[in-house]
Amino acid sequence: MFSSADYAFMSHALRLAEKGLYSTTPNPRVGCVLTLHDQIVGSGWHEKAGQPHAEINALASASEKTRGATAYITLEPCSHYGRTPPCVNALIDAGIAKAIIAMEDPNPMVCGRGCALLEQAGITVQKGLLQTQAQALNAGFITRMTDKRPWIRLKTAASLDGKTALNNGISQWITDEAARHDGHRWRARSCAIVAGIGTVKSDNPQLSVRHVETARQPKKVIVDSRLTIPLDAKLLQGGDEILIFTAHDGNIEKKKALSGMGAQVIVIPNAEDSVDLRRMMTILAELEINEVLVEAGRELNGALIEAGLVDEMIFYLAPHLLGDDARGMIKLPELTCLEQRKELKIQDVRMIGQDIRIIARFPSSLSLS
Repeated sequence: MFSSADYAFMSHALRLAEKGLYSTTPNPRVGCVLTLHDQIVGSGWHEKAGQPHAEINALASASEKTRGATAYITLEPCSHYGRTPPCVNALIDAGIAKAIIAMEDPNPMVCGRGCALLEQAGITVQKGLLQTQAQALNAGFITRMTDKRPWIRLKTAASLDGKTALNNGISQWITDEAARHDGHRWRARSCAIVAGIGTVKSDNPQLSVRHVETARQPKKVIVDSRLTIPLDAKLLQGGDEILIFTAHDGNIEKKKALSGMGAQVIVIPNAEDSVDLRRMMTILAELEINEVLVEAGRELNGALIEAGLVDEMIFYLAPHLLGDDARGMIKLPELTCLEQRKELKIQDVRMIGQDIRIIARFPSSLSLS
């Protein structure tokens, strides 16, 4: 159905889409390549929400060479007015003859409609070329549109025997500098970073991107059931947008102080008098958060996994041992049989400096990749 040239041009479009990895949120990452007689005449990618989409940038770079052209697009062209006008109209007006699209847009306002409008205009439409790669690039956008929650990625660093800190809480640094820099790349592509109050108190993290060039910082999200966050915590000092989810609405003065520091306190208790994590993720989706990176301790890690709210895990394993009394990665209920274990499917294993990085996904999330 697709030629080797088709694969090459769509691969190029996907590489262009990756250029928006740190900048397009809440929009998806999209690339577009225009060809005429198997020669590239235009290309572009979506750089930032509110700015022209990939198709518009590609058409602009092609100038007058669009009539009869083939468009390779990593995501179905939009057919509605959002922050910008619909791309479908621009492609039709440009006179393209064919559109090859990696995947349909999961947005209910678009899904299938963009392709239908192209076909109604007499443009040949083919779908599904390198669809898996296109879906992986926008797993968060897909999850937000289909499941009404972000794609949730949990990152943890540990020794080879699975320990994240000494029993006294000391944990800096388990992995070396290369792994820590790699972790900042995952921060940069995320829309929000989630941490628990235990991590805030023990590590006093900034939860910011520092080792990767990026035009924006992810939102900082803290799970703090009793609203005990210290007002001198580092993450409160930079004036960034911070969301604190709690189960208690009692300390009015502290809420006022936090509000003055740019933090929004959201009270969502569950039946156990803790933060309702599922509702929290729904709220983050409503705030147009596509990808969440969890950098938490074993308590919150375990609670999120038990709630079925983790799609992907990133393990950094350092080549040393901390012993049986050190702290573990994930707190889960005791298992009584192996059938109760949590299954994962490994996606990638590689060395990052002297450490091993393993990326694994839960089976329920694999259909999005």
